[in-house]
Amino acid sequence: MTNKPYASIDIGSNTFRLLIAKKNTDKHTTTPWHIIAYTHRIIRLGEGLHQSGKLCDAAMQRAMHAFHEFSELLKKHHIEAPHLSAVATAAMRDAENGMVFCQQVKKEMGIHIQIIDGEQEANSSLTGSCAVLPKNICHNFLLFDIGGGSTEFVRAKDSENIDAISQKMGVVRLTETYLHSDPPSQQDYEAMKEVCHQHLDAVEYYWQKNNPNAMAPQHLVGTAGTVTTLAAIDLGLIDYDANIVNNHLIQKKRFFELRDQLLAMTHLERQAIPAIEQGRADLMIAGMAIIESIFERWHYESLITVDAGLLEGAWLDISSSR
Repeated sequence: MTNKPYASIDIGSNTFRLLIAKKNTDKHTTTPWHIIAYTHRIIRLGEGLHQSGKLCDAAMQRAMHAFHEFSELLKKHHIEAPHLSAVATAAMRDAENGMVFCQQVKKEMGIHIQIIDGEQEANSSLTGSCAVLPKNICHNFLLFDIGGGSTEFVRAKDSENIDAISQKMGVVRLTETYLHSDPPSQQDYEAMKEVCHQHLDAVEYYWQKNNPNAMAPQHLVGTAGTVTTLAAIDLGLIDYDANIVNNHLIQKKRFFELRDQLLAMTHLERQAIPAIEQGRADLMIAGMAIIESIFERWHYESLITVDAGLLEGAWLDISSSR
């Protein structure tokens, strides 16, 4: 039987990612996928969404350009429609014109997009993360996935979802609303944290309602751009390497050192750091506010970083269903 490639696309509120891979037949490797092609683009699809309720024209134009590039890669690697999973998250599901835009992408690019809800997003992120996490961590951990429009929280035991909740606490939303100064003022940063804690109140309420005797799990695991970028900075990476970022441990003390370093910089100074890609320098501030709030709320002493998440989870879902 031919080992055909499968593809997944993660259409986030900030970043679009494409993975084309075959099922890994080498039992000595650490991941179930063998990557043929990978690319990503910072699109900021959720730009202005919290104000207008719609995807703006500029964001949709950027998105269509990315979809055109992705479509060419899919054709190059002969990806058939049944072997592609394209999933869209907070920006698409919150926007009044999200479904109309999906139909436009289908018509012009031939890419069928599924808009998934927060629970589906959390489940796929868990599947992707567990593929690279060691078993002792998978036994009992809290996974958080910071996106542009939302953050998902999954309590997991033995790689299984105990419960999941999505909060409209995303880095694009927080940045557009609260980041008014450069370098960021303490007032801006504290305003972000205050909102984050309101969202964490909702997470705790959900946990208590769901299972009053089980609160924060033993290990803290984070995925997506802010977390992996912090790991890359901590590791001093010039060229990003997902394999090195996966399972990198950031102690709380080290997180605060990185936070202080980045908060003291201007936007241009942060953007000059090799590990921070173009378009992410301002969003790092909001992402750190989310992470710091999590540290404060549940008193974790360290954070385990994983590059794998929703994109890889979507790939595993499509490749295992065929």
